[in-house]
Amino acid sequence: MNHEHQEPSWRRTPIGIVTCGFLIVAGFFLLTEHTAHVFGVLPWLLILACPLMHIFMHHGHHGAHGQAPGPKPDEGGEGRP
Repeated sequence: MNHEHQEPSWRRTPIGIVTCGFLIVAGFFLLTEHTAHVFGVLPWLLILACPLMHIFMHHGHHGAHGQAPGPKPDEGGEGRP
């Protein structure tokens, strides 16, 4: 049997833990010291979210806009002789 040693995720290493802690502390102070700037950007983020949601959330429609859902031609349906 071949047992290969997998490298731990970078978040599990000491440097990764320190980096994550630093980012959390920096994010906290950025938010508390620059609240006016953060809230000033929120309307623009909402406007940006609209096209992003349109791009990423309509992937399952495949151009079937305006078509009524119904049985497929190979499926049986009522009113068929």
